[in-house]
This record gives sequence, C-alpha cells and structure tokens, in this order.
Amino acid sequence: MQTPVHLRTLLVEPAAHPRAQPHLSAASGLAAVGPWLYTVADDEHHLGRFASATGHADPVQLHRIFPGDLPHRKADRKQYKPDLETLALLPPDAAHPHGALLALGSGSRPNRERACLVSLDSRGLPAGDSQVVDLAALYQPLHREFADLNIEGAFVCGAGFHLLQRGNKGDATNACIVYALAELQDWVAGRRDAPPAAHQTLRFALGATGGAPLGFTDGAALPGGGWIFSAVAEDTSDSFRDGACAGSVIGWVDGNGRLLRTEPIAGAPKVEGIALDGQHRLLMTTDADDPKQASQLLSLALLC
Repeated sequence: MQTPVHLRTLLVEPAAHPRAQPHLSAASGLAAVGPWLYTVADDEHHLGRFASATGHADPVQLHRIFPGDLPHRKADRKQYKPDLETLALLPPDAAHPHGALLALGSGSRPNRERACLVSLDSRGLPAGDSQVVDLAALYQPLHREFADLNIEGAFVCGAGFHLLQRGNKGDATNACIVYALAELQDWVAGRRDAPPAAHQTLRFALGATGGAPLGFTDGAALPGGGWIFSAVAEDTSDSFRDGACAGSVIGWVDGNGRLLRTEPIAGAPKVEGIALDGQHRLLMTTDADDPKQASQLLSLALLC
C-alpha cells in the first residue's frame, strides 16, 4: 500500500477563472518543466501552472489554450468540453528549441479529437500563441482497434511517444500505443502531412477493485527505459459517463513492456495526472468529477 502526502490544493484567483471559481476541479494531466508544474483540466480551455517547490502555495496561473468559454452548467459543459486528459512534455526540436507541451483530447467523442501544442521559452514559460492540432487522422486507426477510445495518458519514453488507452466496465482493455517520437513531433509541427502509424501496441490486464476494472489514467517514463502509471477503478460502463472511484493504484512496466507489479494507493484518490520530480517522488493530481471540489496535488516517495 502506497500512502500519499498532500502537497497543496489547486487554488486559483477567482477573478482569473472563467467561472469565478476559486480552484481547478478536474486536473487530468501533469508535466514537470524546470521549476514549474503544468496541469490541464479536462473541462477547461486553459493550462494551469504553479511552482514545483514544496510549500510554495501561490495561486495556480491560468494560460488560455483554446478560444471561447464553455457553458457553465455541468451537463452542457461535459457535452462540449475538449476533454483534455493528457499533458506531455516534448523535447526540443527545430520548431521548439526549448521544448513544448502537448495536451491531447481523449478521442471519446468527435469534439474531443483536438490537441493543443504550447511552445516553451528558456524559462519554461509559454512562448507565443498555442497551436491547435486536429487529431482525427491520428485517432482514426485507434477507433478501429478500440470500440470505446479513451486516451487518458501520454508521455515520452526514449525515442517513443506513448499513448495510454483506458478501459472501463464496458470494455476493460487497457493498452499502450507507441509512436516514433521524431515522426510525431514532425506531424504536430506541420513538417509531415500524414500522422505517424503506431509501431507497437501493448495490451494490459490490470485487474479490478471493488467490482470495477482498473483503467489507465496517466504514465511517466522511468530512468532505464521502463515507465510508471496510475490507474483507477471507476464504476462506469463507457468513456463518457462518470462513476464512483472504487480504488486507485500505481504500477510499473519494464523496458520490454512487461507489467511488473501494481500497488494500491491509500484512500483511493482519483488520480488522473502523474509526473516525476527528479527527487524520487511521484507527483499526482486528482479529479473528483465535481466542479465544487478542488483538485489536489499529492506525492509518493518512490524507492525504485
């Protein structure tokens, strides 16, 4: 059993929030960039940025990545939101000499097939306007492979760009889809007309907790070529409806794509974003599926 430490509540200045909300409530992806942590909420048009230093509790800064505002009512918001479930840090390339952040929609609905590419400057801050990327062509082969596509995690590991497909009670298939990182970066930067084809798809059986199957929610690369992931057991039969969280785990996969082990997280927080901070800690953001509940930043000390 892994017991998380609470680091902070993701508070924002109400005047800076599009609905005058004092917090972020659906943090679904996490990336560490120098002294900063970035998160993306699945029901917002913004990235959130805050200092990674423990005990630094300034409000989360919001950075707009899509134009316009979403409806205020929860049901309407759920229908129209871009459902940005992943946030990956891309390494420097010709178009982005200091790297870039890529936030991807889940693909679970046609309006959720967009990504946003945010270039970074030398300080790790957003540089210029964000670039919207149409993911329909990238996701089309995945829709043929997965009856209920739901991309919930993305991360760079070596020369590969990994996407994590999340299973549910209707289809418990979890998978890691791997692309050549250089080809993916060329495509999102507009240097390549066609999206890359996946060169590997690994399927995972994660088991169940409380009668609900565990499904991937995010991943992060580990030193040496393996990776770590978070997964939750949500009582829902598809990728659209929310359900109660019956449990959560972290798990380890080796460099050959073999599942090594999983360990439950005490308290069953609904962890949806993870990142490593370089201090043998796994940082985690939560999403309670309730706009009235603030997302939390938690940590776990990792021994391996």
